[in-house]
Amino acid sequence: MRRPYDSQIQNNLGLSLALAGDYVQAETAYRRALQLDKETGAHESLAPTLHNLAELLLDKGESKQAEALYRQALAINEQAFGPDDPRVASTLSDLGTLLQERGDYSGAEALYKRALRIHRSHLGPLNAYVGTDLANLALLFKIQGYFAKAEPLYRQALAIQEKALGPDHPKIATDLNNLASLLQDRGNLAEAEPLYRRALAIEEKRFGPNHPDIAAVSNNLALLLCAKGDYAGGEQFARRALDILEKKFGSKNSRTEQARANLELILNRKLRGANN
Repeated sequence: MRRPYDSQIQNNLGLSLALAGDYVQAETAYRRALQLDKETGAHESLAPTLHNLAELLLDKGESKQAEALYRQALAINEQAFGPDDPRVASTLSDLGTLLQERGDYSGAEALYKRALRIHRSHLGPLNAYVGTDLANLALLFKIQGYFAKAEPLYRQALAIQEKALGPDHPKIATDLNNLASLLQDRGNLAEAEPLYRRALAIEEKRFGPNHPDIAAVSNNLALLLCAKGDYAGGEQFARRALDILEKKFGSKNSRTEQARANLELILNRKLRGANN
């Protein structure tokens, strides 16, 4: 007989696999959990699994499927817990990320601010989720070129999350990477570089050397080093990023193609520098 907690086992397995960067097996586990929920009638666990699977699909670039699952999870949680519950806020934030990636900035901002209000009200102003909401808003402003609005939000988010989670938590690496990227865009390479390196050290310690998140920071650091004229250093990190992404997603994935383009850019600049 299949029991409701069998679904939770599969969901937890999916989370562990996703954390390890094994997205293919993670998706299989999540879909198995959904199937078990339907077979056993354990609808109370549907929303968390839908949310987790949507997050995974978004990471894989499957935006349309992810949005449908997020909206389904949001509707379930709003009906079950009310519109101002923290479980609703979590899905609001991730749905906001999806809209942001599509260029719907006003829609994303509204969802982020709603999530921020819920988390501040229920969890207090120094909770880690509040830091995440602030970081989401900062990234949204950065994308739109509102650097002066984004930077203080990033710094506030980092301070909150370092206090709430400790200095070596993976979310700290994300905040460091994002703040470094903003500083790089503003031309402050000297402050940005050690932030990237600290983010990379945190992720290597937590995930090992081949996690996709490491590829993202490596790409950013590669471009910064290239901008400083350190083409050898830039090439090293760009090749590392490309190798990780090719192994995880294959050669035709959009993230892999972008990493390849970054490497080609650095190699071209290195060649021009050698010829001058």
